[in-house]
Amino acid sequence: MTTTHIHPRPAASTRVDDVVARAQRAFDVLPDLAPAVRAAALDGAARALGEHADELIGIAEAETGLLPARLAGELRRTRVQLGLFARVVEQGAYLDARIDEADPDYALGVPRDDLRRVMVPVGPVLVFAASNFPFAFSVAGGDTASALAAGCPVVVKTHPGHPRLSRRVADLVATALVDAGLPDGVLQLVEGQETGLEVLRHPGVRAASFTGSLRAGRLLAGVAASRPHPIPFFGELGSVNPVVVTAAALSEGGDDLLRGYVASVSGSAGQLCTKPGFLLVPEGSVVDTVIAEAASEVPEHRLLNPAIADGYVARRAAVLATAGVRVVHAGSVRRDDDGQAWVTPTFLAVSLATLRNHPDTLLDEAFGPLSILVEVPARSDLAAVVADLFPGNLTSTVHLGTGEVGPHLDRLVRVMARTSGRVLFRGWPTGVAVTPAMQHGGPWPATTTDATSVGTAAVGRFQRGVAFQGAPQVLLPAPLRDENPWDVPRSFCAAGESARW
Repeated sequence: MTTTHIHPRPAASTRVDDVVARAQRAFDVLPDLAPAVRAAALDGAARALGEHADELIGIAEAETGLLPARLAGELRRTRVQLGLFARVVEQGAYLDARIDEADPDYALGVPRDDLRRVMVPVGPVLVFAASNFPFAFSVAGGDTASALAAGCPVVVKTHPGHPRLSRRVADLVATALVDAGLPDGVLQLVEGQETGLEVLRHPGVRAASFTGSLRAGRLLAGVAASRPHPIPFFGELGSVNPVVVTAAALSEGGDDLLRGYVASVSGSAGQLCTKPGFLLVPEGSVVDTVIAEAASEVPEHRLLNPAIADGYVARRAAVLATAGVRVVHAGSVRRDDDGQAWVTPTFLAVSLATLRNHPDTLLDEAFGPLSILVEVPARSDLAAVVADLFPGNLTSTVHLGTGEVGPHLDRLVRVMARTSGRVLFRGWPTGVAVTPAMQHGGPWPATTTDATSVGTAAVGRFQRGVAFQGAPQVLLPAPLRDENPWDVPRSFCAAGESARW
């Protein structure tokens, strides 16, 4: 005889149980609210942030060290993002409503019943806020906006790097949402690592998202997968974003191209998930002087917090200590008694052989203003290089000369499309446009699931499909009823159509 041992979930605190219970009560109401109500609530949240912009930017600058101009742009992006998802809710295409009419002459030889399918929200969502985007990937950022658009209440686990800002944004946004007609509990905060883990394990939470380090993301993904009832977990974990520059592009772009590279690496002190970590140039290219001169003009910038500084200092030291590394511009690190660090960019160069020989110290992401030039021998198979050394990234970029084509470039682009979520042919990967067609995700280890956290497709992370067969009209969700009260786009499969399949 065998004995079955039932292991209950770890006991959640009363605080966590209360938070999740409020989110569940909100979920009982939120999905059935008219699209106009939910869209107006997202618009109201955007207005509330705009009305308090100066106050919020001041708090963010003090807590993160990011510059006011950068923060103002990020806050604008956050407001636009909320507005974009308001329009998504109004238009209704994200519901992917499909109706198959009853068909007595169905092609498979048996009558087909009336069948209707729609995407529905999964339930309360846990969002882990990021350190490097205190607005756009935090309390009111893209994960929150897309989850709310899907019809899911949100619990945000704040990042310890900007707690005052998180609380103030939550107060403003939650008030605006409820004032517009959304249920109480639709947006809540929790703080602290252990509390965040409790919420992630709670059976009332039905999905989670995260932006941060590979180490933390793997841990959280493991927790989500090991629950008695596993849940979807979208984690953005790390990316080195290789950039390939052909000889023709370097000849045409010259100093401007290289200065653009330096600016992309240095922006926000390199604390961007899309920072180009590697620049692949033809062996023998004369680039050091221009890069060093441009880098020397970059003023020092504070890193986000002491923990980020510790990681950057250790990563930089490991790269500098690797045999075969050439210093193009050493950069600097200055730390104060509180552990905060002010940095200028570091640029290094290696041969392709050195990069292959030292993957453990060279190929990991450096979260900060450090990038490596890779000198690639002539007639190297660039597609193979990218496939072998850069298997999973948010972005890949190729700079080509005017009219430059060929089978080798076709293969390179195909590999980049397989190994990254966004392929660029001009410009630099920093700067992720908030727009319907954006893909901000990629193969492992860029993300845990190859979805997107930016763009209107992000709403799909928090939905699941449900089909209704032979249902009475009165019991159907609004988007599937014949009168279509929400006026959403729908696809139809008419009776008799299967004869043409």
